[in-house]
Amino acid sequence: MKAVLLVLVVLLALVAAFAVQNPGVIVVRFLTFSGYTSLLVVIVAAFAAGVVSAGLAGLPGYFRRRSEAGAAARRIRDLETEVGDLKGKSGMPTPPAPGGAP
Repeated sequence: MKAVLLVLVVLLALVAAFAVQNPGVIVVRFLTFSGYTSLLVVIVAAFAAGVVSAGLAGLPGYFRRRSEAGAAARRIRDLETEVGDLKGKSGMPTPPAPGGAP
């Protein structure tokens, strides 16, 4: 996570340096709309749109992994309960935990 944050900060610094070095006023046209704005605004807006798009593209995978982790945790809990029930039915003493005192 720290590496991702570091890469994002470096990328943001590069975009900011590029934007500051290109302060010209340009005409922005989109369909029938047009207007004058600074190139700085266009660069920062495009970068922000890219960050938001990348975040939205990653959401399905995030929710899928979160769901899979929850299902795995439930399965582990069920199996631990089953192991405990089987140990109780066998009547055998439970072995000591690994690394425990002799």
